Amino acid sequence: MKLMTMFLAAGALMTSAVVAQVPDNVADTKADATNGIGGGARPVGASWARSPVVAPNGMAATAHPLATQIALDILKAGGSAVDAAIAANAALGLMEPTGNGIGGDLFAIIYDPKTDQLYGINGSGRSPKGQTLKQLKDKLGADATSIPPVGALPVTIPGTVDAWFTMHERFGTLPMRENLAPTIRYARDGHPIAPVIAMYLARSLRSYEERQKRYDFDFSNARATWFANGAPAPGSMFRNPDLANTLERIAQNGRDEFYKGKTAATMVDYLRRQGSAFAIEDFASHKSEWVDVACAAYRRGYELCELPPNSQGFAALQMVNILKHVNLSQWERGSPEVLHYITEAKRLAFEDVARFYADPAFSKAPTELLTEAYGKARFAEIDPERATPAFRPGAFSAPRLEGPGDTTYLTVTDKNGMMVSLIQSNYRGMGGGLVADGLGFMFQDRGELFSLDPDHPNAYAPAKRPFHTIIPAFVKKDGKPFMTLGLMGGGMQPQGHVQILVNLVDYGMNLQEAGDAARIMHDGGRQPTDPLLGSAADTDLVDDLGTLFVEPGISQETIAKLRAMGHKVVVENTGIPFGGYQAIARNPAGDAYIGATEMRKDGQASGY
Repeated sequence: MKLMTMFLAAGALMTSAVVAQVPDNVADTKADATNGIGGGARPVGASWARSPVVAPNGMAATAHPLATQIALDILKAGGSAVDAAIAANAALGLMEPTGNGIGGDLFAIIYDPKTDQLYGINGSGRSPKGQTLKQLKDKLGADATSIPPVGALPVTIPGTVDAWFTMHERFGTLPMRENLAPTIRYARDGHPIAPVIAMYLARSLRSYEERQKRYDFDFSNARATWFANGAPAPGSMFRNPDLANTLERIAQNGRDEFYKGKTAATMVDYLRRQGSAFAIEDFASHKSEWVDVACAAYRRGYELCELPPNSQGFAALQMVNILKHVNLSQWERGSPEVLHYITEAKRLAFEDVARFYADPAFSKAPTELLTEAYGKARFAEIDPERATPAFRPGAFSAPRLEGPGDTTYLTVTDKNGMMVSLIQSNYRGMGGGLVADGLGFMFQDRGELFSLDPDHPNAYAPAKRPFHTIIPAFVKKDGKPFMTLGLMGGGMQPQGHVQILVNLVDYGMNLQEAGDAARIMHDGGRQPTDPLLGSAADTDLVDDLGTLFVEPGISQETIAKLRAMGHKVVVENTGIPFGGYQAIARNPAGDAYIGATEMRKDGQASGY
């Protein structure tokens, strides 16, 4: 249940540019307001999905309509898709602080039409160079089994700003000050809080106040930034002048302002006062990394492409390599057979995630994990009639080397054919609760995902990147660029990527239908934060079978059959655990874009 708790405590939030005044008790009145009436009808396509968006020149799909509009304005001004993605991401850090911000990390896949290549960027930050695992454990206390979700100890270097400038240096066409200008204006002048954002802000406030009863951490600056008068009401204007000033310094002084300048000094001084081991050198030496994108063939010429560890992207590729060995289309999409195979493939892949996925500078994942032969062998472990009580990771060694929850996803394409798939996060909730004096953003708590088992590949170590949940995706068709894809939400992400691919390839859904269709989310099993299986610190508390959460669109007949097969099934009707989806694809002729956005949120896909 650990991941489910993370989902419900956090959220990748989407908002609307035009915000109606909504009662504070909107969640309580929703059921009453819709009693006795169902959905409308459509002349084409599924009755439960609106049309995809189509445009010839450029497109953006983000978690907030204002961010989408900013991205389109940047494209129209001559910016590249990378410029527009940076501008949209900056806006989301202001407008969707419950899902992301410049205190977090960033990953992206970029298709460059000039070179006809995919480029991956890993913009994740590291732990302090001057703190060992023993020193961390001394701070945590003898009885600690994990790193807390709040305070200074789970903070890792925020990698987003460096990733912006690294991408911009290679693919940007407009000055960074122009990319950041719209967000600076909105931060000073204000933007309206949408109902979903208001709900999550209120939820975050309650969560932090509860954690203050258990953990000793400074929430005063965060309270002053977002909650001076309680959680902001829906429809109210929100301003963040501290963030405006921070972004303005970055726009004027560049990347080094955040990692070497006044902003860096303020961050380090504040974090050290909170008990952190960070030094200015940790920030000054931080850099993003260009990484190779890996792809796995599915069927009918489609390939899913993902980033390597320390992210969990390869889990989606492992699922693809398993599921390609069964013809899912022989059954209806919502059948128990299809959901069973998807669930068991996820469970198999995540056993390897928990055992092998970590910072490759410290421990490289076995290359065999992505081979066709291994995928076939793992498929053979699935019982088609029953849920297997417990799977185990592949029998590989993970060589050690010498050496040192909440999310937003967006995608932008431009008239030259550049396609950007970008994901960014502060991890759990809004982050670890800490806001440095006068900076207007919260530090991520991504370091919570380190293991405290010294023998685990994902064990905490100095200057190390933790295991990461956030993953952007890309799809090729017949070897050519076809689609950007993301589905935010912790461990939901790889299984969500695969469900979207199955909907498109095996069932012929359009881009919007593929996201609107009811999803499943399996939670449970071992995690990269757990001690190694069979180690002295291992326990019997891991729920190997886990829980299968399904949306109300899954029939009662299917649910009953899944339970008879041995799955623990829970119907979850809030939409929260099932992620937030955005996608852009090329049309068959290659002369226009098709966009889709998440119906469970309030985002927008639009083009020109």
